[in-house]
Amino acid sequence: MLNVIGRSHRGRVCEYSKGDCSIRTPFIASDSDDIVHISTGPEGRVLHFFGSEIPIDPKLMTSASSREDTLPFCKNGVCVMRLPFTEHSVPDDAEIVVVPNAFELRKDARKLVNSVIEIREKIGYNRLLCMFGIAEPSTLSLLAYMGVDVFDDSLAKAAGRKMVRLIPEGEICADRDVSVENIADLKEECEKVSVFTESERLRELVDQRASSSPSSVAALRIFDDIGYRYQEECCSTVGTRFACNTTQSLRRPDLKIYREKISERYRKPEHKRILLLLPCSAKKPYHISKTHKAFAFAIHTAQHDTLVHEVIVTSPLGIVPRELDIFYPANSYDIPVTGEWKCQEREMIRSMVSGILSQGYDKVICHLGESADLVRGLAEMEETVVGDPTTPASLRNLDEALRRAAKGTEPADYSIERIGSVRSILSFQFGREAADALMGGSSYAIGKFPYWKIMRDDPRSKDKVQLGMLTPERGMISLTVEGAEIIAGVGKNTVEMTEFEMKGNLFAVGVVNADPGIRPGDEAIVTLKGDVVAVGVAMMSGREMVDLKRGIAVKIRHKRK
Repeated sequence: MLNVIGRSHRGRVCEYSKGDCSIRTPFIASDSDDIVHISTGPEGRVLHFFGSEIPIDPKLMTSASSREDTLPFCKNGVCVMRLPFTEHSVPDDAEIVVVPNAFELRKDARKLVNSVIEIREKIGYNRLLCMFGIAEPSTLSLLAYMGVDVFDDSLAKAAGRKMVRLIPEGEICADRDVSVENIADLKEECEKVSVFTESERLRELVDQRASSSPSSVAALRIFDDIGYRYQEECCSTVGTRFACNTTQSLRRPDLKIYREKISERYRKPEHKRILLLLPCSAKKPYHISKTHKAFAFAIHTAQHDTLVHEVIVTSPLGIVPRELDIFYPANSYDIPVTGEWKCQEREMIRSMVSGILSQGYDKVICHLGESADLVRGLAEMEETVVGDPTTPASLRNLDEALRRAAKGTEPADYSIERIGSVRSILSFQFGREAADALMGGSSYAIGKFPYWKIMRDDPRSKDKVQLGMLTPERGMISLTVEGAEIIAGVGKNTVEMTEFEMKGNLFAVGVVNADPGIRPGDEAIVTLKGDVVAVGVAMMSGREMVDLKRGIAVKIRHKRK
């Protein structure tokens, strides 16, 4: 029985149990383990797995580069499938899939990425994936990040006997057999992978380790490219603080998802006529930093502030509209600040700023200071910084520039300000169709940012009904049951449950079907025979909810009374 107890993108920590025995992944099969290990005899290797003996080397051994079709061999829930991976299906009762000749992928980055994605997509979430002959301390985090659960120590042994020391930072020549040291480092790295995964920060460890070899760098680049959709399916919409310390980290899937949503979903509030470009801050979310509080004093000096659209220019996100600064990943990233901008950052920022400019503004004011060259030439704009953006002269210039830009334009009412901003947030979070449905009719917003409530008048009872609420603690809009009914009506974020009495959270075993677009951290709407019965937070992706048989699928917040 498989239970996923920790996730970080495609990487995961699982507990697999059979009878009274269990293992915790990521796991290294070695001679010192009684439950799972590999022995070698005259007939080839034998996998000892929870009391079963499974031969993993057939008499005719095909290679990954051959086009020979090898039938899978299955025994006691373990399915052995040699590369090349064929069209043969995995038996329904298989709980473990073993790839015994994965060593052949070690230095072929593209074939490695393609093979792992193909295998994992074929076997689903409810099976462990074992790849033997490929793990070393420098690649273990990347392989686990890609979706591999179980490894062996054969490569560490073989390299050690050839006097090659394998450490997380790469390979070093030795003057003796160092296989014992290699295995020890492999197991220590396995523990680190578990810690980073359970902390939801595995990508940071991968970025550190990938630079240990050209093949690892190539594999990560290719994985971020052709494997983006595969990764994106498991990316959480909430998260912990993380660092972007390498160029490759700019290609993290969660950052790419954010930029994609900004480009495809987000629309600025219609009443915003003045675009104000602001620098980011080290403290997140930006609006609580001293720097942005200083900007606020200059911006909110009169009712013309409802015309001003504050947009923060930053790497690795490109732009962050003020109303989204509590959303992940804008509320969580750290990046080295040196005043130097890589060409990839410049290109990305200019593209994102061009996108927001295309939505239409009457005036553009740039308060970026030394970083203003990032956006120069994209539109006619007034620059307001003298020295540092927070100097009295700079803030005075900002106030005066906003007053001039707003002169002759009727400011929007604060109720219109809230409605427009909440609609933009909903478009980013759920899509424009859902935003229109939730903010249609008599819906309106009350409160003060970042605590906005979405309300609607009930024509039947003349009562006010709350549909949802924005909070910085959650970092997005949380729905009530009434709000969930509206979103479910446009076919978004629904999870269909089996017919039983749900007393607490909804577990995966009780899920019949789920919107494949659901990501961990999303709002999840539980339905029974088409009726909304509860709403809460998705603890796994939509496909995982259907595949897995254990674990909380939806952490319930509100149930229909």
